[in-house]
Amino acid sequence: MKRRFAVASLSLAAVLGLGTLPAVAAGSAPAAAQPPDIDVTKVKAHLTELNSIAGRNGGTRRSNGQGYRDSVAYVKGKLQAAGYTVTEQPCTSGCSSGAGPNLIAEWPHGDAGNVSMFGAHLDSVSAGPGMNDNGSGSAALLENALTLAQQNPTMKGRVRFAWWTDEEQGLNGSDFYVRSLSSAQRSAITAYYNFDMVASTNGGYFINHVTSAAAAPMKAYWDSLGLQPEENTEGAGRSDDYSFEQYGIPTSGYAMGASARKTSAQAAKWGGTAGSSYDPCYHRSCDNLDNINTTGLNRASDGIAHTIWQRAVDTGGGGDGGGCDTDPVANGGFETGSAPWTGDTGTIGAHSGQSAHSGTRFSWLAGYGSTHTESVGQTVTVPAGCTRLTYWLHVDTDESGSTAYDTFRVKADGTTLATLSNVDARSGYVQRTVDLGAYAGRQVALSFTGSEDGSLQTSFVLDDVSLQEG
Repeated sequence: MKRRFAVASLSLAAVLGLGTLPAVAAGSAPAAAQPPDIDVTKVKAHLTELNSIAGRNGGTRRSNGQGYRDSVAYVKGKLQAAGYTVTEQPCTSGCSSGAGPNLIAEWPHGDAGNVSMFGAHLDSVSAGPGMNDNGSGSAALLENALTLAQQNPTMKGRVRFAWWTDEEQGLNGSDFYVRSLSSAQRSAITAYYNFDMVASTNGGYFINHVTSAAAAPMKAYWDSLGLQPEENTEGAGRSDDYSFEQYGIPTSGYAMGASARKTSAQAAKWGGTAGSSYDPCYHRSCDNLDNINTTGLNRASDGIAHTIWQRAVDTGGGGDGGGCDTDPVANGGFETGSAPWTGDTGTIGAHSGQSAHSGTRFSWLAGYGSTHTESVGQTVTVPAGCTRLTYWLHVDTDESGSTAYDTFRVKADGTTLATLSNVDARSGYVQRTVDLGAYAGRQVALSFTGSEDGSLQTSFVLDDVSLQEG
């Protein structure tokens, strides 16, 4: 019998103790397992050059002007000298008349079927040089790319950087890029990270899809600084990550805010002025070198490095070509609410009558004693070498005998991979394992479903879902 009474308050996710680590000296062995500290003075040097380019071209770097083309040439020259495979991709459909090319740079090491992509738009609006919007994201990415090349660590995945054209006219450059990819090429991109305005002078600390698996390494780094990042609601659907979302590619990214106004609670948490815009020079001529929050720029740059190293660098966890430095299953213990779980999310909570395997919360599927089906699921990207799906399940039943009346199924993209029933009832939790090796390197929809027939309850209590090395 069931069911849900008072729900206990949510427990806070543990803050990870991941501080900024010193850079590995150039020329050391290619086992640079720890993320480097990105030198913000070098990031600002790139900004200075982009600002000078705008100054020589009417004060702007708009996508169809010489200021943009000169910006592309500057970034391209740095990347080629560092050893990147660099491509200028003309935008032949959907872009503004005369728009310059996208610039794509790939570090030619690591598994080409496991691509983590990092992007920022390189164009500005016509009204100004665009130092925060979006010289900040472009410069932070460039210095991260150059640092990766200088460190030259052993790679388990492929890293691809992009500087987009014509974002200010409607995300046109990134949209063209994703449309131009084949289905297999899109599937190889396990996550896309976007950086648009990461130095707002009155800014906050925002992450796109902050509770998602893709966001986990970014959030872990900012959590380690005590920043308490929030969801980037202002930027939803307004920057180049949206082009990737449209094709089902997991996305995240950092932002510090645009024209929306800082709340009193945010000012108390992060400093700055409540009631004022995050960036008072948003889309204005004053978006110059004086419009840069160096502290925020530094924190974003270091967080990008942390994410690159977590996702793509062999940090010594084994040479399986993948690994699980960050669990792809987000909120697998259900402790931080229901997101990103979908389906019957009312099953998630600290319900009276059952207990968690760890923490206080779990998903209680079925258990009504009548015909009923409930399911929870989420979409994850399965890295190579991180293919062992584990979960803890308590099967509690009033049924007897060896007939399977009520069932619990684990599915991937609708295919049943495991089936349990009332026959598997135990007095406590049992850890179960499913092999997801067939889905390595691709995105997959996982679901957990409990179904009952017309009488006698069977509860399937699910907790601590995780992807582990295997």
